Amino acid sequence: MTDDTAHDGRVWLGTPPFPEAARTALADTRLRHNLRHATTAIRTKRLEATGEVPHWEELREAGAAVKRRTARHLAHYLEQVESSVTAAGGTVHWASDAAEANRIVERLVRAAGGGRDAGPHEVVKVKSMATQEIGLNEALAAAGITAYETDLAELIVQLGEDRPSHILVPAIHRNRAEIREIFAERMGEWGRAAPADLTDDPRALAEAARLHLREKFLTARVAISGANFAAADTGTVAVVESEGNGRMCLTLPETLITVMGIEKVVPTFTDLEVFLQLLPRSSTGERMNPYTSLWTGVTPGDGPQDFHLILLDNGRTDVLADTVGRQALACIRCSACLNVCPVYERTGGHAYGSVYPGPIGAVLTPQLTGIRRAASLPFASTLCGACYEACPVKIDIPEILVHLRSKAVEATREDRALPTSEALAMRAASTVLDSPTLLGVIQRAAAAGGRLTSGRGGRIRRLPGPLGGWSAARDTPSPPRQSFRAWWRENREER
Repeated sequence: MTDDTAHDGRVWLGTPPFPEAARTALADTRLRHNLRHATTAIRTKRLEATGEVPHWEELREAGAAVKRRTARHLAHYLEQVESSVTAAGGTVHWASDAAEANRIVERLVRAAGGGRDAGPHEVVKVKSMATQEIGLNEALAAAGITAYETDLAELIVQLGEDRPSHILVPAIHRNRAEIREIFAERMGEWGRAAPADLTDDPRALAEAARLHLREKFLTARVAISGANFAAADTGTVAVVESEGNGRMCLTLPETLITVMGIEKVVPTFTDLEVFLQLLPRSSTGERMNPYTSLWTGVTPGDGPQDFHLILLDNGRTDVLADTVGRQALACIRCSACLNVCPVYERTGGHAYGSVYPGPIGAVLTPQLTGIRRAASLPFASTLCGACYEACPVKIDIPEILVHLRSKAVEATREDRALPTSEALAMRAASTVLDSPTLLGVIQRAAAAGGRLTSGRGGRIRRLPGPLGGWSAARDTPSPPRQSFRAWWRENREER
């Protein structure tokens, strides 16, 4: 699939370009307050958890090394994990894109008799970025199958007919009062209603969600999950979570369907030792995940007796072909880069228009969908490097951003019959800088114009005409009243 061809999935949700969406988000003061409060708390916990590990940098390098090794030999490890899962009693399916993955899941749910009683078919779901990526809930709904999200934050998003805005905390943009309102108004439409006297106390909200979901856990015959990791040598699949809802889904239903991006495979079971230390500290600031579920195929009399693993490509092999961009496939979805990003903290996840928000989304989404569909995302960054410093597997996100910016510029140049205003400006700059006389004229004119347009603090708030695009998102310093060449000429003559 070519770089400019979009995959048939939901990675890119078709919202306005990032600059336009960001302006709207910046005007929402409640959103900014919620984000600042949440990301600050997560950052603080993460720094405490990582700071107590004396060999943290060695762990990061170990995780990065495993991911590099996996990327170099991905085809081998995928074939190995297929053999291992099959030998353990599971069934492996290969999905080239979102549409194929959704068809496989629908077929498996129907074959399992999901919702054997009268009424719509029903499945319970563990929080999964891969299923969001392919739009699985929407595809199942179109087929008459209802998917119930069991993660608390995902439940909030589902009941509120909202979209996730964070990889780890999908409802990070909501406060307690908003969540109470959503539960009170919508919970009854999806099953057990919320108590009439429900308050916004976190314990009360959690208890309402627990009672609402308990019936679904006990009656569902089919569960759908993602996967954090899968060991190629044993076929063991791992899901880590904090609430226990995943454990309920992974053990009670008769059929378990796991949708996993092909990049989630790791070579050996012992590699999990590294990632199960990196992931919880980087994501939730905990020493270990409260619930770590591992399973290998099926075990007679224990847990699901029918296990299906769907290996999802959906553009990942195209990403793998890019020697710079492939770093993004090492992501373990910890969200540490989001929590330290000054851009994300001010705009939130919805502005990115993707199921993958924040810095990692800015590099992953354009590669999965094609640079032309998400050309503004690589520019949604200050290139401050905080994301690289926080990444537990040392993905050099700033390097990928710069790489993708060049691709975006090249794609724009190819798509336009006439050169862009930026290209014309660069040509003009080349001509001016090549002529000392012309440069002096322009410097004197800029100094005069700067005095007319500058505001307080000696900064130009808005440049005139077509130059306004440059100053729309940044303050521009006023040109100096005297150029260095003029200053040097005067001072040299005085001596």
